[in-house]
Amino acid sequence: MTPSEPPDPFKPDPAALARWFRVRARDLPWRTELPGGGRDPWASLVSEFMLQQTQVARVAERFGPVLARFPTPASMAASTVEDVLSLWAGLGYYRRARLLHAASREIVARFGGLVPSDTLDLRSLPGVGPYTAGAIASIAFGLPRPLVDGNVARVLQRVHARPGCASDPGVMRWAWKQAGLLISAAAHRALPPAQVNEGLMELGATICTPAAPRCGECPLAASCLAHAKGAQARVPRAKDRAARAKLSLHCAVLLDARGRVLMHQRPPGGLWSGLWQPPTHEALPPALASLPVVGEVTRLLTHRRVVMVVRSGRKPRAWRAPAGSVWVARPDLAALGVGSAHRAVLELALRAPRGTPRPRRR
Repeated sequence: MTPSEPPDPFKPDPAALARWFRVRARDLPWRTELPGGGRDPWASLVSEFMLQQTQVARVAERFGPVLARFPTPASMAASTVEDVLSLWAGLGYYRRARLLHAASREIVARFGGLVPSDTLDLRSLPGVGPYTAGAIASIAFGLPRPLVDGNVARVLQRVHARPGCASDPGVMRWAWKQAGLLISAAAHRALPPAQVNEGLMELGATICTPAAPRCGECPLAASCLAHAKGAQARVPRAKDRAARAKLSLHCAVLLDARGRVLMHQRPPGGLWSGLWQPPTHEALPPALASLPVVGEVTRLLTHRRVVMVVRSGRKPRAWRAPAGSVWVARPDLAALGVGSAHRAVLELALRAPRGTPRPRRR
């Protein structure tokens, strides 16, 4: 903009965003400052992996135990992926746990056990994309690097009244450009990149929400073109949701004379990759059909509605357990990497009186 050009009234003010974040930021465990100032890059990386497609409240509950068990990249790299999965159980999207474990080993092998600050180095780590690299570089290292997630894209689209769905490739390219311009403007004014970037994310998560945004509390309302046009409900366009396919499974919780439970590990790849579970089949083996049904467990995944019919009892002699199955004492089940769906299966079966059907669980 030349000196003769008037200021753009719909240009977002990074200073207003940073001021708002300093006052309104939620108290979240991964936002703890180090004694000398700044954030722990490893804690920031762990939190970003955990926050992918998982609600903040759930991550806040689990972040402390995960970081206490793995306070450094070296501590996670020295552990097995099963150790990581056991603490990840219940958060879903278990591929993230495997990628974080792989990233910890790369950090130890290539970067001396220290999380790198350069975005290209960060992008070279397993599971780290442009958003996570920008988040770590700006939030943990104070570098003027942009980031865009769904919340940021929505804020930027509304500020500029940019039509389209936030997941459209063209919209995402535009959003990255706008985020870059905003963080450059912040750097030019010596504003902390972390406050501007986290402010954008916080604004989208708490104020500029998909439905019923609270524009009266927004620090960017005066520069928001969608607000000026009354178009908040139309911008961005909602993503078309694909119908969930139904997946029916049969789970058999089998016990031996000592009360131990038969468990086996799923193969790598696919649904619940590498996690432990009681024998689970899409088609019920005839040898298990005589076991009493104790109820159902239903889980809604991103693209599937999984309905698991739960049976329980002694292992029939005519049925052969999957290769690698092991008998596990009940107190030791908690140490296994078991997903939330199969933990619900175990809870339902182990609490049900033998032979007594339980109400269906939805």
